[in-house]
Amino acid sequence: MCNAVGAHHDEIEMNNIISPIIQACDAISGARPGARREILESYLKRIGELEELAMAYDGVQKAYAMQAGRELRVIVEAEKVTDQFADDLAFMISQKIQEEMQYPGQIKVTVIREKRAVSFAR
Repeated sequence: MCNAVGAHHDEIEMNNIISPIIQACDAISGARPGARREILESYLKRIGELEELAMAYDGVQKAYAMQAGRELRVIVEAEKVTDQFADDLAFMISQKIQEEMQYPGQIKVTVIREKRAVSFAR
């Protein structure tokens, strides 16, 4: 156990089977969002930019970046946005993200248009 702790930053020679496993776990842990301050700040900035980009469109009520910024859910006002425009809006937002932002992998854009009709029987 002591060898694994000491060797995970190559401070001492690895002479145990778990030492390289601990080193790999440390690398994975350090790469996650929020592990390092500068990475966290750029991550939060990118999430904010994603949401702001979607909010710039007419009829958008709220935008939420989810799954570490790999998905953007956009809630639109049903009175202002038609079903056809919701399809177009998802495409337009994805194109704008592609043109203006730097991001790893891909970002799924989901536009949600919901109309609720509520009535009470008394």
